[in-house]
Amino acid sequence: MTDAQAPVKTGTNPLAPAPAGVRTAADVVTPELVARLTKGVVGSGRTANHTPFTGRTLADLPESTPEDVALAFERARAAQAVWARIPVRRRAAVLLRFHDLVLERQAEVLDLIQLETGKARLHAHEEVQAVAVAARHYGRRAAAYLRPKRHTGAIPVLTKVTELRHPRGVVGQIAPWNYPLELSVGDALPAFVAGNAVVMKPDTETCLTALWARDLLIEAGLPAEVFQVVIGDGPVVGPEVVQHADYVSFTGSTRTGREVAQGAAARLVGVSLELGGKNAMLVLQDADIEKAAAGAVRACFSSAGQLCISIERLYVHEAIADAFLERFAARTRAMRLGTSLAYGADMGSLVGERQLQAVTRHVEEAVAKGAKVVAGGVARPDIGPYFYEPTILDGVEAPMSVCTEETFGPVVSLYRFTTDDEAVERANSTPYGLNASVWTKDARRGREVAARLRTGTVNINEGYAPAYGSVQSPMGGMKDSGLGRRHGSEGILKYTEAQTLAHQRLLPMAPSLGMDDEKYAAFMSRSLRLMKALRFR
Repeated sequence: MTDAQAPVKTGTNPLAPAPAGVRTAADVVTPELVARLTKGVVGSGRTANHTPFTGRTLADLPESTPEDVALAFERARAAQAVWARIPVRRRAAVLLRFHDLVLERQAEVLDLIQLETGKARLHAHEEVQAVAVAARHYGRRAAAYLRPKRHTGAIPVLTKVTELRHPRGVVGQIAPWNYPLELSVGDALPAFVAGNAVVMKPDTETCLTALWARDLLIEAGLPAEVFQVVIGDGPVVGPEVVQHADYVSFTGSTRTGREVAQGAAARLVGVSLELGGKNAMLVLQDADIEKAAAGAVRACFSSAGQLCISIERLYVHEAIADAFLERFAARTRAMRLGTSLAYGADMGSLVGERQLQAVTRHVEEAVAKGAKVVAGGVARPDIGPYFYEPTILDGVEAPMSVCTEETFGPVVSLYRFTTDDEAVERANSTPYGLNASVWTKDARRGREVAARLRTGTVNINEGYAPAYGSVQSPMGGMKDSGLGRRHGSEGILKYTEAQTLAHQRLLPMAPSLGMDDEKYAAFMSRSLRLMKALRFR
């Protein structure tokens, strides 16, 4: 093994006996905890989930049948009618109490997130941050987003128009495994405060985290029946959720997202989809190389690359590419892999065998076709069954799969460019359009390049966190990366139906005051010209 491919540092070995005082899965996931969290889950069968750190079973869980899903929606629909009549400020107060509880009890959920996903603790804390920010934002702003709005009527003064926002009813949410706190309850919070109930299908392997959030929301004041959870295989339970929902929220693969969209369209119900990405980071010629290299580690390897908005393609100006690669590779090789339920590891595990196989296939195929491994490139079963070193590839070209397919793992490919136009064109040459990153010392240049990228979010001099964490602004994908947005006004209004109330006063919108049809038409034509001249909108 060459120095360029030297292994990254290792942490604790989960297969060895735990030292005294170190928490283990058995210490965290107790039978009492599982019984408490699964109380109220509608499920007549049994299933289980596992921890990626060892591959061993974490908990025995109820499994929902199609009939169980129908019952969950029935319960949620009855509870939603009562919940929607509660004033929005009282609903918002639940979110603010939840915010405080999440921060107070974060150690509990950090353990669960790590055990269920295999990620490092700092990356798990990103979920705590994101959920707290969303709870605070919608707790403070929901009333303003949802309040009745006055609009100019067809005939000023005579037509009084008000826009109302009504909850859709019961939202069906299908949440993924990679961010089991943020992409489950984080998306549900605006639905709740808008007056909806939610029936959620979390991924079975990470459902304890979502159930923990449900338990905390109930403690914060949310009626238990308003938040239903069903557990089971996606192909069995997922379509049933779509079949019964008044609106569908889905985060996952583009392939499954198309199926969800088709199911929702057949019923004429709305849908929001956050799907895949093949996100690009552009390092322009004037970028600070040290900062860009450090930022690339965060952008590419957070949560072992199992993040829809993480970077998988690095476009670096040819004049600085070698210097950047040297610094980036050194930082990557210095990363620490580990399984401890404590801060310190720089990266954790892949979630399971399927992800490990996908990552291995992409790297091995690329190398076989001429790509070079600059760092990483090997699995690490000595740490845990699904660990894979953070990997940098150089010399990647089509038709290598890693060039165009989403890897969803700790693998990034580096490409060189000569002009900004070339970098933009190559970054946009993908069916995906979720997130991007631009690095430069020139803020104006950075904004100009960013605006040309066909992605829902672009970060300048950072990888993904600033745009995602700015919850007043919309976040979502273009092209094959999805439909709809989370965060901001769009993130809550999508869970509502707009209703226009138009009150016509004094005179009808028809011939009156002795006018015949011709005189009425002439009067309305003059009125329309006048309204344009007076700049009515």
